Formats: sequence, structure tokens, C-alpha cells
Amino acid sequence: MQLDPRLMFMFLVFATVFSFGQAVWGLVGARATRKAVNKRLATAERAGSLGELVLELRKQRGLTEDGKSVFSWGWLADLIIRSGVHVDVRRWAMVIGGLVVGGGVAGLYLAHNIFAALGGALVLGIGGPLGYLWWLAGARAKNLSLQLPNALEVMVRSLEAGHPIPTAISLVGRELPDPIGSEFGMAADEIAYGATLEQAVGRVADRCRHPDVDLFAASIRLQEKAGGNLTSLLKMLARTVRERHKMRLKIRAASAEGRMSAYILSGAPIACFIFINVAQPHYYSDVLQARFVQIGLGGLVVLLTIGNLIMRRMIDMRI
Repeated sequence: MQLDPRLMFMFLVFATVFSFGQAVWGLVGARATRKAVNKRLATAERAGSLGELVLELRKQRGLTEDGKSVFSWGWLADLIIRSGVHVDVRRWAMVIGGLVVGGGVAGLYLAHNIFAALGGALVLGIGGPLGYLWWLAGARAKNLSLQLPNALEVMVRSLEAGHPIPTAISLVGRELPDPIGSEFGMAADEIAYGATLEQAVGRVADRCRHPDVDLFAASIRLQEKAGGNLTSLLKMLARTVRERHKMRLKIRAASAEGRMSAYILSGAPIACFIFINVAQPHYYSDVLQARFVQIGLGGLVVLLTIGNLIMRRMIDMRI
């Protein structure tokens, strides 16, 4: 059997490019992991004292010295805290201002209408940052669900070794990556700063707003008041959190077909509209100014929105 030299050469080129990509991906992933692990530790190195560290960590999360949010709107404050984003008002204002200008210019350029410019500015300047925060909050909640059982097992091993509870919490803050590492690290710093265990764990639950973390905080409060073997309680809690995560995965698998159908039914009209406007820019130009067509398109948008809400309710199963 004679091999084609050109085919062998192409195969070697592919293998080389693939290996190079794997190496770059590994280096980037390792750097990101180290950065995630050392995020709070880097802040601790810059802080001069424990009090400054606690205040700086709260400031980065958009909290005051008393642990309350600096934002007056409850839903916005909850979204920002759950997302775990670094709060920098000046930088946020510059980014939102740039998005508003960009959305307005894009709307004016595409539609040559002041109302379209205002709509583009609102969608990109307000919807863009809110959508980004929602995405960050969802990704962070998923990571918390995955990392919490490991954090509980680290605490169990630390307690079995004879360490007190604050030391076990501090160990989680040093050894595990974000977001669970920073949350437990902030709790350890607050305990060392003078807060009780119940207060520190309650603030972790308030910052995370995740049902598994709420279950952990409730278990700690129950053990503080009623007593008992905390090690056995944490072991059972880790097993419960893992079983809850498995149940979420089963629910997601069971609703996969419905979610994909919802994506297709929602995206197909929008994709067709964009494709027609790109392929034939003047397709709707002759009738778009007609009142009947405008009402019809508005009705289609309303029906599409109602259909999306109904499909979301049908596939949104929670435990």
C-alpha cells in the first residue's frame, strides 16, 4: 500500500496546528485558573490591615461598610451582587455611555429615523449591560452549584483534622477557585474581623442568592442553635447538594427537546427577516410605510413575545 506524500504532509500540518492549539488553550486555561484562585489573595496582599481588606472586598462587590448595597433599586442591586462583577462606577459609566452612543448611531444609520436611534441607544445601552449581568449571574450560579460540594468536603476534612470552623472556612477561601473561594474567603475575613459565624454565613447566602448556598447557611444556623455533629451534617449536606445537581441535569435533559424547539421557533422569524433585508434591502421598502403593514409587524412582535413567554413557562422546571 503506497501512501500519498501530499496527504501525509497535510496530516502532519493538521496534527501540528492541533497540538499548538491545545498547548495555547492549556496555557490560557492554567493562567485563568491561577488568576481566579489568587483574585481575593491579591486584594489581601494590597490591603494594609484586616479591616481595610474587609472594606475593600465589600466595596468591590458594591456593598457599603455595613454590608448593604450601594444601589437603591432592589432588583438591580441583587443582580449586580449575584453576578460577582467588580463594581467600578466610573468605568461602568464610560462603557454604558459608549454603548448608548454606538446604539444611537447604529439605529440612525440603519433606519434614518430619530426614534430608531433612540431605540438602538436604549437597547444597546441598557439591555446590553443588563443582559451581560444576567449571563454572569447564571454562570456564577452554575459554578457555585458545582463547587459547593467540594468546599463542604474540604471543611469536613479540616474539621476531622481538629481545626475550628473559622479555620476550615478560611482553608476553602485559600484553596478553591472563584466564585466559592472568594465567598468563603470573605466570610473568613468577616469572622476574623468580629462577625459571628451565623452572620458571616448569612452574608454569604445574601451575596450568592443560590438555593444550595441558602441550604448551607440554614444548616449552619441550625447547628449553631441546636448543636450536634457538624462534620456529619456537612457530609450529608454535600451529598444532598450533589443529588440536587444531578436532578437539575436530569430536568435539563428532559426539557432539551422543548428548549431547542423554542429556540428554533423564536429565532426562525428573526433570522428570516434579517436574511431578507440583507439579500433584498428594498423588499419591504415599498410597503413598510403603510399603516396596515406597520400594525401587522407590531402584532407579529407581540405574538412572538407571548409565544416565547409561554414556551419558557412550559420548559422552566425547578426543584
